Amino acid sequence: MSFNNYKVPYPVDDNYSKRIAYFSMEFAVHQPLKIYSGGLGFLSGSHMRSAYELKQNLVGIGILWKYGYYDQARNADQTLQVQWNEKIYNFLEDTGIKFQINIHDHPVWVKVWYLNPETFKSAPMFLLSTDLPENDYVSQTITHRLYDGNVATKVAQFILLGVGGAKLMDEINFNPELYHLNEAHAISAAFYLYRKFGNLEDVRKRLVFTTHTPEEAGNEKHDIFLCQKMSYFCGMPLEEVRRLTGIKDDQFNHSLAALRFAKLANGVSQLHGEVSRKMWGKYEGICEIKAITNAQNWTYWADKQMYKAKSEGNDVWFDDRKRFLKKRAMDIVADQTGKLMDPDVLTIVWARRFAGYKRAELLTRDHKRFEALLKNTKHPVQIIWAGKPYPLDYPAINDFNHLVHLSKQYKNVAVCVGYELALSKRLKQAADVWLNNPRVPREASGTSGMTAAMNGAVNFSTNDGWICEFIHNGNNGFVVPPIDYENIHVQEQDEYDLNQLYDILENQILPLYYDQKDTWRDIVKNGMNDVQVQFDSNRMADEYYKILYK
Repeated sequence: MSFNNYKVPYPVDDNYSKRIAYFSMEFAVHQPLKIYSGGLGFLSGSHMRSAYELKQNLVGIGILWKYGYYDQARNADQTLQVQWNEKIYNFLEDTGIKFQINIHDHPVWVKVWYLNPETFKSAPMFLLSTDLPENDYVSQTITHRLYDGNVATKVAQFILLGVGGAKLMDEINFNPELYHLNEAHAISAAFYLYRKFGNLEDVRKRLVFTTHTPEEAGNEKHDIFLCQKMSYFCGMPLEEVRRLTGIKDDQFNHSLAALRFAKLANGVSQLHGEVSRKMWGKYEGICEIKAITNAQNWTYWADKQMYKAKSEGNDVWFDDRKRFLKKRAMDIVADQTGKLMDPDVLTIVWARRFAGYKRAELLTRDHKRFEALLKNTKHPVQIIWAGKPYPLDYPAINDFNHLVHLSKQYKNVAVCVGYELALSKRLKQAADVWLNNPRVPREASGTSGMTAAMNGAVNFSTNDGWICEFIHNGNNGFVVPPIDYENIHVQEQDEYDLNQLYDILENQILPLYYDQKDTWRDIVKNGMNDVQVQFDSNRMADEYYKILYK
């Protein structure tokens, strides 16, 4: 197929005719395409699927990571082992497009691969690679590992996505009316566009930005002189960079630059929108920050049979289907861990990226109550953990390994590896209770609970991110009653949340599950209903056109 004067290869809906280029470091579109690490990728993957379903005039721009994020394996003692294995794909089309961009004042060749919309039912996607023989080895490594640990390599990755993606749009004459940056990784595109148009107004009217981080420390900053040395600013003198971005110190803050270059930005939940406006409000010259709550693609994630049984009011089928889903998922758990779990026992699952603020091991901190929970014969419980820590986040890896060793002491505790799209769906089907306990207000949105609810799991969470808009306690899920978290010490916060989690589990969740089956089923169904209405990414993709792209 020819990529000259590229047009989206399906009839575009008139409501979504504006041409959008959507930039993201990672996309979780389908299990075989391993170019994602966690929540940001799950979000952009669902967005691409909904763009396809709604027939939006949008293309995705990402990077073809040769080794993906990493493969999560085990050492001899079951602890986490990081593996880097080359990924090979027969379903990506070679566009034949090659062009050069400058990185570190040195021309680097970029090759472009294409994901046809029909392959996985997603928006068309262009994936960039520097792993080609025309480049020296150091340049080839730019697209080896997602979020490379080497700072210079990571800056080069940001340049490739931003400058390379924007240049690709010129190469294929797609001529986007808006460039949408999903997180600030690709803000180098703004400098490319500035060089192209020669003025700030032309850049600003074409740029929109989605921020995903609720705290300033989490926003990427790099030494401004390193960025300049790496050709991040497309040859623009540093004084001019400072004048345009308003950055006065020597740390180039990618998110702050994006908020100053964009005409409009958004946070990813209503709460996160408020937090972002408060956090960035002290800076001059930033754009307005709206809120568009994250969502997940219902068509891809939901168990259709459970939904059908629910709509037909067939409770026997509904219960039977959930039991079948649990049993099937538990076969995977048994295969991985040697733990045979019981589909008739209440199953708690904690599964997502391992990061300190998400507090994977919170339940284990009260040893006495943890022990009592696992040895309760009247109301038995099983717990499954899974998730990938960042390969250089040693405290998170330590948490993972601690849980692995802990699980060896209990028949009803398991820790799984390889938490990617496929295992994620299975573990959501295994779960009766989907546990989510980040420290409030550090979770910008979180999306794992949405897809858990689409598979008949009940959300049990601290009151953060999307949960604030979803859970009506006791009706469609359970939530830790929020207190004035801002004015207490982190230790007090952890202790309060821990005690609340146990109180709600022991006094509400367990008795309901075992003694009031009909009420429990109603809670499951209410969650399934509410998540389908509010948190299907078709709603989100529609809102992006109505709010951010208008």
